[in-house]
Amino acid sequence: MKEYILQGLGCAQCAAKMEDGINRLATVEKAEINFINRKLQVQAAAYTPELLASIESIVQSIEPGVVVIEEAKHESDHTQADRSMLLRLGIGCVLFAAGFFITAPLPRLLCFFSAYLIAGYRVLIHAVQGVLRGQPFNENFLMGIATIGAFAIGEYPEGTAVMLFYLVGEVFQDMAVDRSRRSIRALMDTRPDTAIVIRNGEAQTVPSEEVKTGEILRIRPGDRVPMDGIVRSGEAMLDTSALTGESVPRRVRAGDEVLSGSIDKDGVLELIVTRTFGESTMAKILALVENAAAKKAPTEQFITKFARIYTPAVVMAALLLAVLPPLFLPGALFSDWLYRALIFLVVSCPCALVVSIPLGFFGGIGRASKQGILIKGGNYLEALNQADTVIFDKTGTLTKGEFAVQSVLPAMGTEEELLAWAALAESHSTHPIAASIRKASGHTDKKRIHQVEEIAGQGVKAQIDNHLVLVGNKRLLEQHGVSFPGVREAGTIVYVAKDGRFMGSIIISDALKADAKEAVSALHKAGIQHTALLTGDREEVAAAIAKELGVHAYRAELLPAQKVKALEQLETPRPKNGKTVFVGDGINDAPVLARADIGIAMGGVGSDAAIEAADIVLMTDEPSKVATALRIAKETRRIVIQNIVFSLGIKALVLILSVLGIATMWGAVFADVGVTVIAVINSMRLLR
Repeated sequence: MKEYILQGLGCAQCAAKMEDGINRLATVEKAEINFINRKLQVQAAAYTPELLASIESIVQSIEPGVVVIEEAKHESDHTQADRSMLLRLGIGCVLFAAGFFITAPLPRLLCFFSAYLIAGYRVLIHAVQGVLRGQPFNENFLMGIATIGAFAIGEYPEGTAVMLFYLVGEVFQDMAVDRSRRSIRALMDTRPDTAIVIRNGEAQTVPSEEVKTGEILRIRPGDRVPMDGIVRSGEAMLDTSALTGESVPRRVRAGDEVLSGSIDKDGVLELIVTRTFGESTMAKILALVENAAAKKAPTEQFITKFARIYTPAVVMAALLLAVLPPLFLPGALFSDWLYRALIFLVVSCPCALVVSIPLGFFGGIGRASKQGILIKGGNYLEALNQADTVIFDKTGTLTKGEFAVQSVLPAMGTEEELLAWAALAESHSTHPIAASIRKASGHTDKKRIHQVEEIAGQGVKAQIDNHLVLVGNKRLLEQHGVSFPGVREAGTIVYVAKDGRFMGSIIISDALKADAKEAVSALHKAGIQHTALLTGDREEVAAAIAKELGVHAYRAELLPAQKVKALEQLETPRPKNGKTVFVGDGINDAPVLARADIGIAMGGVGSDAAIEAADIVLMTDEPSKVATALRIAKETRRIVIQNIVFSLGIKALVLILSVLGIATMWGAVFADVGVTVIAVINSMRLLR
């Protein structure tokens, strides 16, 4: 995939045509244009100079003046262009107002015509270029024909007014879209360009891209952490709001993990770098947010296709409206019906829909990101509105994942011996249960361990001091023919066996997250019909948690491969258009996250595999944010529907009034430019 900047891109409908044209190229496998960020992503068999030339030709044929920049980088400052537009608007308005005070016919015409050319010369040039290249059906063509027609029938003020108001609309539209772009650029500015590295005992300031894993970073009060790491020394309060949306700082000490993008509030830290600049958490967040608008929602795709049919259809209707009534209706004047047809043309431009709807989804994605919810595309945001089933993983999703040993039940030997053997076997495991056993046991001599095999969904098998040690659930012991008594205590039970003999069991518990119950309750209130819990834990533990949280169903003692099948069973009795959401965190959840209609991963402690497989990432690890994401999705849909109904409703009304001869060119200007500005402002509400 290669990225290009489309510098100067200002027409959303033109962007859709460019995307369609580039996708038709023989060597292009896939092309997507992100209008909000003015980015073109191209996946092709080969990236040759000929391909770039073809892309530039298509872009120029649709919107002349747009520059294709081969490497993605920040756009240049458009202050000069903005000043030019405002200057044209100011001079045009002065000449337009002067025209009303001039009574002599020729000077009056020159005054209005001068204002018309100053405000709309670019529109006329682009309209002519579009016709010459065989791409006539765009906003420039419609504005050009309508205003020239108005001058032809002597309606100078209205023809000039259309072009002036069109320019006003362009100014407001650019301001609104640029505000969205600035929100992304502001986020990009949170990425530190330099880092202080300790090399040869000296602190050196180097570009962040040059820092390697294992190097030592120094973070001073006020500094933003440039990459992920583990605290080697020092203590400080960190502001993580840029990552999680959580305004309360958290304290970190030696051994704690620190994520890039956090701000050091009050202490000096030294970090051991665990991820390079490009692989850091902040870099991934930036990539997710920046590219999210490229994944279009079905509504966006429909509107784009609708605009391609709608505009030519309205142009044909306007032509018939100008020609047929004077031929068949007695007393009908050609000039009268031509005026009505010109109004038809002004109204027909679909800018309000083509601009405001993608902006609405972008606003929803931006709103979610401010609350620590990263949505990877408008398609997933829209799909959330159809969610009727939410299925949770247990450990690390609904529970804290902070296991602690509650009791040790030896069948032979002492409690200390039982813990020691279990800790040795679990010494290489990264599972939270293994960490809790090691913590309870204390020091382990890893030299005694000769071989360790981790068995997914069961536990570990280790060769220690010439003894075969099994540590895991009851399936592990049953598979190796070890007999053991049943244990009925609450919590997760870890069974231990040595050389085929049962040594005893360890009871481990994990507390629910503070907002777990609130999360399930909020989902039920939001209209989710089915909630469920999937876990590899025991039946008794799953049943107790399901009852406490109020979920409708649960499946326990599941192997990773069985979670996918369990999800498919749970989603069977459902409406045809319903969507299943799965919320998980571990690497074992990656297959289920990918299989679900919408996968939501816990991003703070979640594994990289789960985050990659998920469609939505919760940076705060709070399950209650699932309900927040649903609420944002519904707010986004409501605003998008408002824009569609308002835009089409006003246009339909003015089109009918123009046929009846009631509407004027002023009404047509409002139905086009005014509606576009109102729809864009309505979409911008989501960013607040």
